[in-house]
Amino acid sequence: MQFFDSEYFTYKNNRLYCEGTDISEITGTVGTPVFIYSKKFFTDHYRKFAGAFSAIDHTIFYAVKSNYNLNVIKTFYDLGSGIDVNSAGEFYRAVKAGVDPKRMILTGVGKTRNEIKLGIENEVQFIKAESEQEIYLIDKIAGELGKVAPVAIRVNPDVDPETHPYISTGLAENKFGIDSKSAYGLFLKASNLKNIKLTGIDMHIGSQITSVEPYKEAVEKLAGMFRSLRDEGVELTHFDIGGGMGVKYKNEKPFTPRELAEAILPVLSDLDCKISFEPGRYLTANGGILVTEVLYTKTNQKKNFIVVDAAMTDLLRPSIYGAYHHIQPVTLSDGGNDIVADVVGPVCESGDFLAKGRTISECKPQDQLAVFSAGAYAMVMSSNYNGRRRPPEIMVDGDKFYTIRSRETYEHLLFDEKINKELFEN
Repeated sequence: MQFFDSEYFTYKNNRLYCEGTDISEITGTVGTPVFIYSKKFFTDHYRKFAGAFSAIDHTIFYAVKSNYNLNVIKTFYDLGSGIDVNSAGEFYRAVKAGVDPKRMILTGVGKTRNEIKLGIENEVQFIKAESEQEIYLIDKIAGELGKVAPVAIRVNPDVDPETHPYISTGLAENKFGIDSKSAYGLFLKASNLKNIKLTGIDMHIGSQITSVEPYKEAVEKLAGMFRSLRDEGVELTHFDIGGGMGVKYKNEKPFTPRELAEAILPVLSDLDCKISFEPGRYLTANGGILVTEVLYTKTNQKKNFIVVDAAMTDLLRPSIYGAYHHIQPVTLSDGGNDIVADVVGPVCESGDFLAKGRTISECKPQDQLAVFSAGAYAMVMSSNYNGRRRPPEIMVDGDKFYTIRSRETYEHLLFDEKINKELFEN
Protein backbone atom coordinates (compact mmCIF):
# COMPACT_ATOMS: atom_id res chain seq x y z
CA MET A 1 0.00 0.00 0.00
CA GLN A 2 1.03 3.62 -0.42
CA PHE A 3 1.86 5.82 2.57
CA PHE A 4 0.77 9.39 3.13
CA ASP A 5 3.63 11.81 2.56
CA SER A 6 3.99 14.02 5.64
CA GLU A 7 6.90 15.44 7.58
CA TYR A 8 4.62 15.86 10.60
CA PHE A 9 3.46 12.23 10.79
CA THR A 10 6.35 9.82 10.19
CA TYR A 11 7.48 6.32 11.14
CA LYS A 12 10.33 5.62 13.51
CA ASN A 13 11.21 1.98 14.11
CA ASN A 14 7.94 1.01 12.39
CA ARG A 15 5.83 3.12 14.77
CA LEU A 16 3.91 6.19 13.66
CA TYR A 17 4.89 9.47 15.33
CA CYS A 18 3.31 12.89 15.34
CA GLU A 19 6.28 15.26 15.50
CA GLY A 20 8.38 13.71 18.30
CA THR A 21 5.54 11.82 19.99
CA ASP A 22 4.70 8.13 19.57
CA ILE A 23 1.04 7.78 18.54
CA SER A 24 0.79 4.53 20.53
CA GLU A 25 1.74 6.43 23.67
CA ILE A 26 -1.21 8.77 23.09
CA THR A 27 -3.73 6.00 22.41
CA GLY A 28 -2.42 4.06 25.38
CA THR A 29 -3.33 7.04 27.53
CA VAL A 30 -6.65 8.26 26.07
CA GLY A 31 -7.86 5.29 24.01
CA THR A 32 -9.49 5.32 20.58
CA PRO A 33 -10.98 6.81 18.53
CA VAL A 34 -9.01 10.02 19.00
CA PHE A 35 -8.13 13.09 16.97
CA ILE A 36 -4.45 14.07 17.09
CA TYR A 37 -3.16 17.43 15.81
CA SER A 38 0.34 18.74 15.11
CA LYS A 39 0.87 22.25 16.44
CA LYS A 40 3.95 22.61 14.24
CA PHE A 41 1.88 21.91 11.13
CA PHE A 42 -0.57 24.68 12.05
CA THR A 43 2.24 27.14 12.76
CA ASP A 44 4.26 26.31 9.65
CA HIS A 45 1.31 26.57 7.29
CA TYR A 46 0.13 29.88 8.74
CA ARG A 47 3.59 31.34 8.29
CA LYS A 48 3.85 30.02 4.72
CA PHE A 49 0.57 31.68 3.85
CA ALA A 50 1.43 34.96 5.53
CA GLY A 51 4.90 34.98 3.97
CA ALA A 52 3.56 34.51 0.46
CA PHE A 53 1.61 37.77 0.72
CA SER A 54 4.11 39.79 2.74
CA ALA A 55 4.49 42.27 -0.14
CA ILE A 56 0.98 43.66 0.40
CA ASP A 57 -1.06 44.94 3.34
CA HIS A 58 -3.12 41.88 4.25
CA THR A 59 -4.96 40.13 7.07
CA ILE A 60 -5.56 36.41 7.44
CA PHE A 61 -8.83 35.50 9.15
CA TYR A 62 -8.69 31.86 10.24
CA ALA A 63 -12.01 30.19 9.29
CA VAL A 64 -12.89 28.44 12.53
CA LYS A 65 -15.58 26.33 10.85
CA SER A 66 -12.77 24.01 9.73
CA ASN A 67 -11.66 23.25 13.30
CA TYR A 68 -13.03 25.27 16.21
CA ASN A 69 -11.24 23.71 19.15
CA LEU A 70 -10.33 26.56 21.50
CA ASN A 71 -6.64 25.66 21.42
CA VAL A 72 -6.57 25.58 17.62
CA ILE A 73 -8.21 29.02 17.47
CA LYS A 74 -5.71 30.37 20.02
CA THR A 75 -2.77 28.90 18.08
CA PHE A 76 -3.63 30.95 15.00
CA TYR A 77 -4.73 34.04 16.96
CA ASP A 78 -1.40 34.11 18.78
CA LEU A 79 0.35 33.98 15.39
CA GLY A 80 -1.42 37.20 14.44
CA SER A 81 -4.48 35.85 12.67
CA GLY A 82 -7.89 37.45 12.73
CA ILE A 83 -10.83 35.06 13.18
CA ASP A 84 -13.70 34.33 10.77
CA VAL A 85 -16.84 33.25 12.66
CA ASN A 86 -19.97 31.96 10.96
CA SER A 87 -22.44 31.88 13.86
CA ALA A 88 -23.07 32.98 17.42
CA GLY A 89 -21.67 29.63 18.57
CA GLU A 90 -18.39 30.16 16.74
CA PHE A 91 -18.28 33.74 18.10
CA TYR A 92 -18.72 32.37 21.61
CA ARG A 93 -15.93 29.85 21.08
CA ALA A 94 -13.58 32.51 19.74
CA VAL A 95 -14.22 34.76 22.75
CA LYS A 96 -13.55 31.81 25.06
CA ALA A 97 -10.24 31.33 23.25
CA GLY A 98 -9.31 34.92 24.13
CA VAL A 99 -10.08 36.57 20.79
CA ASP A 100 -10.87 40.30 20.72
CA PRO A 101 -14.12 40.69 18.71
CA LYS A 102 -12.52 43.64 16.90
CA ARG A 103 -10.28 41.05 15.22
CA MET A 104 -13.25 38.94 14.09
CA ILE A 105 -15.38 39.05 10.97
CA LEU A 106 -18.96 37.76 11.02
CA THR A 107 -19.85 35.71 7.95
CA GLY A 108 -22.63 33.32 6.92
CA VAL A 109 -25.49 33.25 4.44
CA GLY A 110 -28.26 33.09 7.08
CA LYS A 111 -27.35 35.28 10.04
CA THR A 112 -30.17 35.76 12.54
CA ARG A 113 -31.20 39.13 14.00
CA ASN A 114 -29.52 38.15 17.27
CA GLU A 115 -26.27 37.25 15.49
CA ILE A 116 -26.24 40.56 13.62
CA LYS A 117 -26.91 42.40 16.89
CA LEU A 118 -24.11 40.41 18.56
CA GLY A 119 -21.66 41.45 15.85
CA ILE A 120 -22.60 45.12 15.97
CA GLU A 121 -22.61 45.37 19.76
CA ASN A 122 -19.20 43.72 19.99
CA GLU A 123 -17.74 45.80 17.15
CA VAL A 124 -16.53 43.00 14.91
CA GLN A 125 -14.20 44.23 12.17
CA PHE A 126 -16.94 43.85 9.57
CA ILE A 127 -20.12 41.90 8.88
CA LYS A 128 -20.26 40.15 5.53
CA ALA A 129 -23.72 40.64 4.02
CA GLU A 130 -25.03 38.06 1.53
CA SER A 131 -28.37 39.49 0.40
CA GLU A 132 -30.15 42.80 -0.11
CA GLN A 133 -32.60 42.02 2.68
CA GLU A 134 -29.71 41.35 5.06
CA ILE A 135 -28.11 44.71 4.25
CA TYR A 136 -31.32 46.55 5.14
CA LEU A 137 -31.73 44.47 8.29
CA ILE A 138 -28.19 45.31 9.41
CA ASP A 139 -28.93 48.99 8.79
CA LYS A 140 -32.14 48.75 10.83
CA ILE A 141 -30.54 46.94 13.77
CA ALA A 142 -27.55 49.31 13.80
CA GLY A 143 -29.95 52.26 13.87
CA GLU A 144 -31.82 50.78 16.83
CA LEU A 145 -28.49 50.42 18.65
CA GLY A 146 -27.36 53.94 17.74
CA LYS A 147 -24.35 52.59 15.88
CA VAL A 148 -22.87 52.50 12.39
CA ALA A 149 -22.11 48.92 11.33
CA PRO A 150 -19.10 48.09 9.11
CA VAL A 151 -20.45 45.97 6.24
CA ALA A 152 -18.83 44.16 3.35
CA ILE A 153 -20.90 42.66 0.54
CA ARG A 154 -20.18 39.16 -0.68
CA VAL A 155 -20.33 39.11 -4.44
CA ASN A 156 -20.85 35.87 -6.32
CA PRO A 157 -18.60 36.18 -9.40
CA ASP A 158 -20.13 33.16 -11.21
CA VAL A 159 -16.79 31.38 -11.52
CA ASP A 160 -16.52 27.59 -11.62
CA PRO A 161 -14.11 26.48 -8.86
CA GLU A 162 -13.98 22.95 -10.30
CA THR A 163 -14.64 21.24 -6.98
CA HIS A 164 -17.30 18.98 -5.44
CA PRO A 165 -20.76 20.52 -6.08
CA TYR A 166 -21.60 20.49 -2.36
CA ILE A 167 -18.64 22.79 -1.59
CA SER A 168 -18.86 25.01 -4.65
CA THR A 169 -20.04 28.47 -3.61
CA GLY A 170 -19.14 30.84 -6.45
CA LEU A 171 -21.52 29.78 -9.23
CA ALA A 172 -24.75 31.58 -10.07
CA GLU A 173 -26.69 28.47 -9.00
CA ASN A 174 -25.24 28.55 -5.45
CA LYS A 175 -27.03 30.09 -2.46
CA PHE A 176 -24.09 32.25 -1.44
CA GLY A 177 -23.53 35.95 -2.02
CA ILE A 178 -25.12 38.41 -4.45
CA ASP A 179 -24.73 37.89 -8.17
CA SER A 180 -22.22 40.22 -9.79
CA LYS A 181 -24.82 41.79 -12.11
CA SER A 182 -26.98 42.91 -9.18
CA ALA A 183 -24.17 43.71 -6.75
CA TYR A 184 -22.95 46.93 -8.37
CA GLY A 185 -26.29 48.71 -8.05
CA LEU A 186 -26.73 47.34 -4.54
CA PHE A 187 -23.38 48.82 -3.48
CA LEU A 188 -24.54 52.22 -4.73
CA LYS A 189 -27.86 51.96 -2.87
CA ALA A 190 -26.25 50.69 0.32
CA SER A 191 -23.71 53.51 0.30
CA ASN A 192 -26.59 55.91 1.06
CA LEU A 193 -27.80 54.07 4.15
CA LYS A 194 -27.20 55.99 7.36
CA ASN A 195 -26.37 53.16 9.74
CA ILE A 196 -23.85 51.14 7.78
CA LYS A 197 -20.38 51.87 6.47
CA LEU A 198 -19.40 49.86 3.41
CA THR A 199 -15.89 48.49 3.84
CA GLY A 200 -15.21 46.15 0.94
CA ILE A 201 -15.98 43.55 -1.69
CA ASP A 202 -15.83 39.94 -0.53
CA MET A 203 -15.79 36.68 -2.45
CA HIS A 204 -15.53 32.99 -1.60
CA ILE A 205 -15.86 30.76 -4.64
CA GLY A 206 -15.73 27.35 -2.99
CA SER A 207 -13.67 24.86 -1.03
CA GLN A 208 -10.96 22.31 -1.85
CA ILE A 209 -9.93 24.27 -4.98
CA THR A 210 -6.73 22.91 -6.55
CA SER A 211 -6.18 25.37 -9.42
CA VAL A 212 -5.28 29.06 -9.22
CA GLU A 213 -7.21 29.87 -12.39
CA PRO A 214 -10.67 30.24 -10.74
CA TYR A 215 -9.15 32.65 -8.19
CA LYS A 216 -7.42 34.66 -10.89
CA GLU A 217 -10.61 34.89 -12.94
CA ALA A 218 -12.73 35.93 -9.94
CA VAL A 219 -10.21 38.48 -8.66
CA GLU A 220 -9.88 40.10 -12.09
CA LYS A 221 -13.66 40.24 -12.44
CA LEU A 222 -14.32 41.79 -9.03
CA ALA A 223 -11.28 44.10 -9.11
CA GLY A 224 -12.93 45.87 -12.04
CA MET A 225 -16.07 46.34 -9.95
CA PHE A 226 -13.96 47.58 -7.02
CA ARG A 227 -12.35 50.30 -9.16
CA SER A 228 -15.65 51.37 -10.69
CA LEU A 229 -17.28 51.72 -7.28
CA ARG A 230 -14.42 53.87 -6.07
CA ASP A 231 -14.85 56.07 -9.14
CA GLU A 232 -18.50 56.45 -8.09
CA GLY A 233 -17.37 57.69 -4.66
CA VAL A 234 -17.94 54.46 -2.70
CA GLU A 235 -14.99 54.41 -0.29
CA LEU A 236 -14.03 50.75 0.00
CA THR A 237 -11.05 49.82 2.17
CA HIS A 238 -10.62 46.06 1.67
CA PHE A 239 -10.87 43.30 -0.91
CA ASP A 240 -11.54 39.85 0.57
CA ILE A 241 -10.40 36.79 -1.40
CA GLY A 242 -12.12 34.33 0.95
CA GLY A 243 -10.66 30.86 1.47
CA GLY A 244 -11.01 27.51 -0.26
CA MET A 245 -7.41 26.53 -1.00
CA GLY A 246 -7.26 22.82 -1.68
CA VAL A 247 -5.03 20.29 0.04
CA LYS A 248 -3.74 16.84 -0.79
CA TYR A 249 -6.06 14.04 0.27
CA LYS A 250 -5.04 11.50 -2.36
CA ASN A 251 -3.43 12.39 -5.70
CA GLU A 252 -4.35 16.07 -5.84
CA LYS A 253 -1.62 18.54 -6.74
CA PRO A 254 -2.81 21.70 -5.01
CA PHE A 255 -1.13 25.03 -5.63
CA THR A 256 0.96 26.70 -2.94
CA PRO A 257 0.25 30.09 -1.34
CA ARG A 258 3.22 31.47 -3.29
CA GLU A 259 1.74 30.27 -6.57
CA LEU A 260 -1.56 31.91 -5.63
CA ALA A 261 0.29 35.12 -4.80
CA GLU A 262 2.07 35.10 -8.15
CA ALA A 263 -1.26 34.73 -9.93
CA ILE A 264 -3.27 37.44 -8.17
CA LEU A 265 -0.78 39.95 -6.71
CA PRO A 266 -0.41 41.88 -9.99
CA VAL A 267 -4.14 42.68 -9.82
CA LEU A 268 -4.38 43.20 -6.06
CA SER A 269 -1.35 45.49 -5.84
CA ASP A 270 -3.13 48.13 -7.92
CA LEU A 271 -6.20 48.32 -5.67
CA ASP A 272 -4.46 50.29 -2.87
CA CYS A 273 -6.44 48.63 -0.09
CA LYS A 274 -6.10 45.94 2.57
CA ILE A 275 -6.43 42.39 1.25
CA SER A 276 -8.18 39.77 3.39
CA PHE A 277 -8.05 35.97 3.29
CA GLU A 278 -10.12 33.32 5.09
CA PRO A 279 -8.20 30.02 4.95
CA GLY A 280 -9.34 27.07 7.04
CA ARG A 281 -8.72 23.70 5.40
CA TYR A 282 -5.23 24.71 4.16
CA LEU A 283 -4.19 25.60 7.71
CA THR A 284 -5.54 22.51 9.47
CA ALA A 285 -6.57 19.53 7.32
CA ASN A 286 -3.28 17.67 6.99
CA GLY A 287 -2.25 18.70 10.48
CA GLY A 288 -4.55 16.10 12.03
CA ILE A 289 -5.29 12.38 12.03
CA LEU A 290 -8.07 10.23 13.47
CA VAL A 291 -6.73 7.08 15.13
CA THR A 292 -9.07 4.10 15.36
CA GLU A 293 -8.81 0.53 16.60
CA VAL A 294 -9.79 -2.55 14.57
CA LEU A 295 -12.64 -4.39 16.29
CA TYR A 296 -13.25 -7.22 13.82
CA THR A 297 -12.39 -8.39 10.34
CA LYS A 298 -14.69 -10.44 8.18
CA THR A 299 -15.15 -11.63 4.62
CA ASN A 300 -18.29 -12.37 2.66
CA GLN A 301 -18.49 -13.84 -0.81
CA LYS A 302 -17.73 -10.51 -2.43
CA LYS A 303 -15.52 -8.37 -0.20
CA ASN A 304 -13.46 -7.90 2.94
CA PHE A 305 -14.57 -5.71 5.83
CA ILE A 306 -12.47 -4.09 8.54
CA VAL A 307 -14.77 -3.00 11.36
CA VAL A 308 -13.24 -0.19 13.44
CA ASP A 309 -14.32 1.80 16.48
CA ALA A 310 -14.48 5.13 14.58
CA ALA A 311 -17.58 5.91 12.56
CA MET A 312 -19.38 8.42 10.38
CA THR A 313 -20.26 10.12 13.66
CA ASP A 314 -16.57 10.97 14.03
CA LEU A 315 -15.62 11.59 10.38
CA LEU A 316 -18.61 12.35 8.16
CA ARG A 317 -16.85 13.44 4.96
CA PRO A 318 -16.57 9.99 3.33
CA SER A 319 -20.30 9.38 3.79
CA ILE A 320 -21.62 12.72 2.50
CA TYR A 321 -18.98 13.66 -0.08
CA GLY A 322 -17.50 10.30 -1.00
CA ALA A 323 -14.33 11.96 0.28
CA TYR A 324 -11.02 10.11 0.29
CA HIS A 325 -8.98 9.94 3.50
CA HIS A 326 -5.78 7.93 3.41
CA ILE A 327 -5.63 5.10 5.97
CA GLN A 328 -2.52 3.29 7.13
CA PRO A 329 -1.33 1.29 10.17
CA VAL A 330 -0.06 2.96 13.32
CA THR A 331 2.43 0.10 13.68
CA LEU A 332 4.03 -1.52 10.64
CA SER A 333 4.41 -5.29 10.62
CA ASP A 334 7.00 -7.26 8.67
CA GLY A 335 5.71 -9.31 5.78
CA GLY A 336 2.12 -8.17 6.00
CA ASN A 337 -0.08 -8.67 2.96
CA ASP A 338 -2.18 -6.01 1.28
CA ILE A 339 -5.89 -6.66 0.83
CA VAL A 340 -8.79 -4.75 -0.69
CA ALA A 341 -11.38 -3.96 1.96
CA ASP A 342 -14.10 -1.62 3.14
CA VAL A 343 -13.18 0.15 6.38
CA VAL A 344 -16.47 0.52 8.23
CA GLY A 345 -17.72 1.73 11.60
CA PRO A 346 -20.22 0.42 14.18
CA VAL A 347 -23.10 2.78 13.33
CA CYS A 348 -26.37 1.29 12.05
CA GLU A 349 -26.14 2.80 8.56
CA SER A 350 -24.81 1.35 5.32
CA GLY A 351 -23.33 4.79 4.75
CA ASP A 352 -21.11 4.36 7.82
CA PHE A 353 -17.72 3.89 6.22
CA LEU A 354 -14.29 5.53 6.23
CA ALA A 355 -13.18 3.89 2.98
CA LYS A 356 -14.57 1.55 0.34
CA GLY A 357 -12.62 -0.80 -1.88
CA ARG A 358 -9.38 0.39 -0.32
CA THR A 359 -6.02 -1.35 -0.73
CA ILE A 360 -4.75 -1.60 2.81
CA SER A 361 -2.45 -3.72 4.97
CA GLU A 362 -4.13 -6.82 6.31
CA CYS A 363 -5.38 -6.16 9.84
CA LYS A 364 -6.34 -8.09 12.93
CA PRO A 365 -8.39 -7.04 15.96
CA GLN A 366 -6.68 -4.50 18.27
CA ASP A 367 -4.49 -3.15 15.46
CA GLN A 368 -4.71 0.61 15.15
CA LEU A 369 -5.19 2.62 11.96
CA ALA A 370 -4.45 6.28 11.28
CA VAL A 371 -6.97 8.15 9.13
CA PHE A 372 -5.18 11.13 7.60
CA SER A 373 -6.29 14.66 6.66
CA ALA A 374 -8.60 14.79 9.69
CA GLY A 375 -7.65 18.24 10.97
CA ALA A 376 -10.44 20.02 9.07
CA TYR A 377 -14.18 19.35 8.80
CA ALA A 378 -13.88 16.30 11.01
CA MET A 379 -14.51 16.86 14.72
CA VAL A 380 -16.59 19.96 13.89
CA MET A 381 -19.02 17.77 11.92
CA SER A 382 -19.18 14.96 14.48
CA SER A 383 -22.42 13.85 16.15
CA ASN A 384 -23.88 11.68 18.89
CA TYR A 385 -25.96 9.48 16.58
CA ASN A 386 -26.45 5.96 18.01
CA GLY A 387 -25.65 7.46 21.42
CA ARG A 388 -21.96 7.63 20.57
CA ARG A 389 -19.62 9.84 22.55
CA ARG A 390 -17.48 12.23 20.54
CA PRO A 391 -13.73 11.54 20.68
CA PRO A 392 -11.06 13.45 22.55
CA GLU A 393 -8.75 15.88 20.76
CA ILE A 394 -5.01 15.93 21.40
CA MET A 395 -2.48 18.62 20.46
CA VAL A 396 1.12 17.49 20.00
CA ASP A 397 3.95 19.97 20.54
CA GLY A 398 7.27 18.28 19.86
CA ASP A 399 7.71 15.31 22.21
CA LYS A 400 4.77 16.29 24.44
CA PHE A 401 1.03 15.92 23.97
CA TYR A 402 -1.88 17.68 25.60
CA THR A 403 -5.56 16.80 25.89
CA ILE A 404 -7.39 19.83 24.47
CA ARG A 405 -10.81 18.19 24.68
CA SER A 406 -11.60 15.09 26.70
CA ARG A 407 -13.74 12.20 25.49
CA GLU A 408 -17.38 12.90 26.15
CA THR A 409 -18.96 11.08 29.07
CA TYR A 410 -22.38 9.48 29.06
CA GLU A 411 -23.52 12.41 31.21
CA HIS A 412 -22.54 14.70 28.31
CA LEU A 413 -25.02 12.87 26.13
CA LEU A 414 -27.88 13.71 28.49
CA PHE A 415 -26.84 17.29 29.34
CA ASP A 416 -30.13 18.94 30.41
CA GLU A 417 -32.34 16.07 29.28
CA LYS A 418 -34.44 14.38 31.94
CA ILE A 419 -37.73 12.61 32.50
CA ASN A 420 -40.55 15.17 32.76
CA LYS A 421 -42.73 13.66 35.47
CA GLU A 422 -45.79 15.72 34.48
CA LEU A 423 -45.97 13.77 31.21
CA PHE A 424 -46.57 10.54 33.13
CA GLU A 425 -48.82 11.63 35.99
CA ASN A 426 -52.11 10.71 34.29
